[in-house]
Amino acid sequence: MFKKLSLLVLLFISFSLVKAQEKIPFRITKHNNIIVKTLVNDKDSLDLMFQIAMEDASISPERTRKADHIIFKDEISENNTVKIGKLTKKNIQFFDNELTGHEADGKIGTGIFKGKAFKIDYDNNQFMIYNKMPDLKGYESTPLFSENGQFYIVADNVIGGKQEEVYFLLQSGYSGGILYSNEFADGKELDKKLTVTSEKTLKNSAGKSIVTKQGVLPFLKLGNIVLKDVSAGFFAGDLKTQKTNYFGADLLRRFNWIFDAERKTAYFKPSKYFSEGYYKIK
Repeated sequence: MFKKLSLLVLLFISFSLVKAQEKIPFRITKHNNIIVKTLVNDKDSLDLMFQIAMEDASISPERTRKADHIIFKDEISENNTVKIGKLTKKNIQFFDNELTGHEADGKIGTGIFKGKAFKIDYDNNQFMIYNKMPDLKGYESTPLFSENGQFYIVADNVIGGKQEEVYFLLQSGYSGGILYSNEFADGKELDKKLTVTSEKTLKNSAGKSIVTKQGVLPFLKLGNIVLKDVSAGFFAGDLKTQKTNYFGADLLRRFNWIFDAERKTAYFKPSKYFSEGYYKIK
């Protein structure tokens, strides 16, 4: 009898661990950025933009709310406590004077999910944190490449009738769809091969120009899912500052995402935003 009872207890604990999870609500701005309400060091109430391309956190010089209890030394603040919903995380590092998205006082990165699988649920405006991987029925998967706390995936791009495999940095701080690196844009002659819908020229104090162009990528394939007429930005001109290809917030929101605890695999399936019109960069 005791052995049977012990087995039942172990099975219950095992089942509970698989299902154990936490929810963090968020809202999405009209610029496709995710905003989470946070309490830092039990004193400072801040709206922080979730930035999947960083692990730590930061405060913007343009914030509208006070952050008086985040103590900086040489623009770095160590050992902060962050509360988001029912989740409490300690030893969070903040950087000072980093610009962020609209409606945010700063940024919060993936460090709040360290060691856990997590889901970005765009359908229900929430993060889910798991002790064990949840049911993946209906999801496709893709390898996730991590470097310095940043995540990269591979997607196929159809450019000039040819399929090009591209490594993209997941970048939830960029409101648009794709933003190509200077190296890729120049090497593939995107100025000639993509239909350009708009462009803007800016010059710095030395008279050097940077030209931002928005075009249309006919097809983008992620796994077996194809997106058509994707908004794609790239730069031209004298200044060559864009070193990475971005998979921006407008594309991220078109899927629900699950990331495993080891950050080796990303799982995805279309969200309610999949077929919505593309964000227009102004």
